[in-house]
Amino acid sequence: MTKITIIGSQQSGKTTLAAKLGKKGNVSDFTMYDFAKGDKIMTIIDPTGYPDSVKPLISALTLSDIAILCVPPTGLDAYAGECIVCLESMGYKHGLILLTKSDTTYPQATDELKAKLQKITKGTVLEHWEYMIASTKSFEGMEELKEKIFSMGEKVDEEDRKKATLPVRVIIDQSFNVTGIGCVVLGVVMQGTINAKDKMVAYPTKKPLEIRSIQMHDVDVKTAPSGARVGLALKGIQSKDIDRGHVISLEEMVSENLKIKCKLSPFSKGFNTGGVLHVFVGLQSSPMRINSIEKQGKVVDKASAGDECILELTGTKEISYSQQDRFILTDLDEKQRFVGYGSL
Repeated sequence: MTKITIIGSQQSGKTTLAAKLGKKGNVSDFTMYDFAKGDKIMTIIDPTGYPDSVKPLISALTLSDIAILCVPPTGLDAYAGECIVCLESMGYKHGLILLTKSDTTYPQATDELKAKLQKITKGTVLEHWEYMIASTKSFEGMEELKEKIFSMGEKVDEEDRKKATLPVRVIIDQSFNVTGIGCVVLGVVMQGTINAKDKMVAYPTKKPLEIRSIQMHDVDVKTAPSGARVGLALKGIQSKDIDRGHVISLEEMVSENLKIKCKLSPFSKGFNTGGVLHVFVGLQSSPMRINSIEKQGKVVDKASAGDECILELTGTKEISYSQQDRFILTDLDEKQRFVGYGSL
């Protein structure tokens, strides 16, 4: 199963592309599309709530394994540039750059745009991403794009197989009640393997539950591996007890406060002690006040672009996380909202 997020500026053709690749499904601040043909299954996510909010962008990328950055002949705008900073902050591994609306330009201009983008992305996670060309009007190049996506998906599947024996973590993006069944959640198995009848815990609320049944693409299954998008019927818990971002696991850390090693983006304006950042981990987020900044063993008042430092942050909302999680730091009052990233 391949999960992709299509990002870029609003005029890049990304939404048209998403609709062409799959059948429209769930709609919230991001829109999901599904494609299935034989054993080839793909979930496509379009973060339609972006750029008004960065949350759907981070959420969509978290739920996916592959990112497609759409760039039209007019080139990057501020939001497409912010998408690049987001991918870099998340350390995104798999993706490609799609030069869209190819039928509205000429080959030389496309080559010039590609060269410009290669210069801009040098030194980022996008540096070695492949470039493809497609029309989001005549849809020329769509079949080649699908084949490329599934080829990348095979590499992701191999990585997921290596995670199969790790402790189970399922990130939830939707929760609702179904008559006669009870609480049902939708989400992605980030690692491990889940089984029907497994007894787990929902974090950060720490509420115990049992997995009553599992579905993958509307088909009942007894087990679901790492990487699978699943629907879970749960026993012992109500939908009001589970929000987007909650994690089904056996052990998570839970806290209102954080102490993390942080690296600031070179495009950040920095921040000061006493300031407030919005911290994202998985699909959870919380505003947190900066209590202290430590650089090279010294407590300082300010962190600047490109700095590496240790932050102590205080929030008012419990979030759950594990040792390997990456924390995305944002300043929602700035034009370029992604500040940097951190780890425990």
